[in-house]
Amino acid sequence: MDKAPDTLTRDDGATIAYHRISGKSPGVVFLTGFKSDMTGGKALALEEFCQARGQAFLRFDYFGHGASSGDFEDGTIGRWAEDAVLAIDKLTEGPQVLVGSSMGGWIMLLAALARPDRIAGLVGTAAAPDFTEDLLDDQFSAEQKKQMDQQGFVEIPNCYDEEPYRITKALLDDGRNHLLLGGEIPLDCPVRLIHGDKDEDVPWRTALKIAEKLRATDVETLLVKNGDHRLSEPHDLNRLCKTVERLLDQL
Repeated sequence: MDKAPDTLTRDDGATIAYHRISGKSPGVVFLTGFKSDMTGGKALALEEFCQARGQAFLRFDYFGHGASSGDFEDGTIGRWAEDAVLAIDKLTEGPQVLVGSSMGGWIMLLAALARPDRIAGLVGTAAAPDFTEDLLDDQFSAEQKKQMDQQGFVEIPNCYDEEPYRITKALLDDGRNHLLLGGEIPLDCPVRLIHGDKDEDVPWRTALKIAEKLRATDVETLLVKNGDHRLSEPHDLNRLCKTVERLLDQL
């Protein structure tokens, strides 16, 4: 059973729950997906991998996620990116490899842009930058858009949980301030992108778009045949850890 997390307090009084292990540099930071948390399979597999290797590792929950304070519906991409940057600033030392899952892939890129001198490399798994615009807003029906304008949110089915996702107007509006795929992403560190070709939540072509937009030249995209969005089966977790290992070994 996971021990109780430590907490980091923001200037506004909100708390960020985290687990951290000390070790050698570069450290590894895991960034979770939308309405996910740091107790998921990928986070724990990476922690075990880093512990065995003697690598520093950090996993944490954004505002309104997991064991952190706040209500999920009050969160935005900008707020969660701020949490990631604060966690990197306060809870890590030296260069870091960021590993982002789904929405965490967007947060990963935003955090790297905010702290480029601290980032040694990036690994995205089913990375989903711009999903509020490209995957949510574009797919809402006229009735849902009317509902959004009238009550400030709509609820959509959540195939991973009985409780539906509540998508707020604030989330969509804020997301537009952080879109990345419309132009060059000015990052120069090595990047590895893993994506399943059967991902029904984030199209695999998103990985190619990220690779195209990155300024970096050391970018590899791994397309997983029959891979779904979660990529959380044992062989998927092994692939993720091996990808991080190869990247660490070249740094």
